[in-house]
Amino acid sequence: MTRTYWAAVTAVVLALLFAAGAVTVAVGNGNDDAASTASRTPAVDSADAGFARDMSVHHQQAVEMSFIVRDRTKDEEVRRLAYDIANTQANQRGMMLGWLDLWELPKVSSDEPMSWMASGESGGSAHGGHGGHGTHEVRDGSLMPGMATRAELAKLRKADGKQAEILYLRLMTDHHKGGVTMAQGCADRCEVGTERSLAQGMVDAQQSEIGLMADLLKARGAAARP
Repeated sequence: MTRTYWAAVTAVVLALLFAAGAVTVAVGNGNDDAASTASRTPAVDSADAGFARDMSVHHQQAVEMSFIVRDRTKDEEVRRLAYDIANTQANQRGMMLGWLDLWELPKVSSDEPMSWMASGESGGSAHGGHGGHGTHEVRDGSLMPGMATRAELAKLRKADGKQAEILYLRLMTDHHKGGVTMAQGCADRCEVGTERSLAQGMVDAQQSEIGLMADLLKARGAAARP
């Protein structure tokens, strides 16, 4: 996990530098509105802060599952996908934690996970159709939509070869579907433009990877869970 740790640290530094640079450039161009937007601190219960906190936790599990399967199979396609997911999500997680540091907001909240998605039309251009996603049944450590349970993670750690590949692809497909729901919620609700852009990028990338994983499952005579 050392690689993941340093990737996250690097991303935090880059996020802080990027945010500071955005303010400097805006001021230098005389664009007071842009400077104000870049430097605005979201409220602790805002969609911006809630998404950064919750998606950081969601991403951490994707990184964990990806490193597990890399040790459980020699298949290069699955190992490559797992590395890409681990690297991408570790860096995105570092960015989100960096924003929380920049905003001087806690990385852990007493609010229930996903409560920011149940806040109706708060912030951004929220669509009422997403309002019902704020509630999620917590089961065996599955804190948010798509997250694997402790039992599922234990099963993945014990699996080998093709069995590990299929289980990983099914778990990660579910994980991505939940992540897309959360990221779309931020794209609709978040007020910080850079965070909205990151969230929309997550939606696009993870939907593409869901298609790729469906193909990988089919090649192994399996399919995603209904």
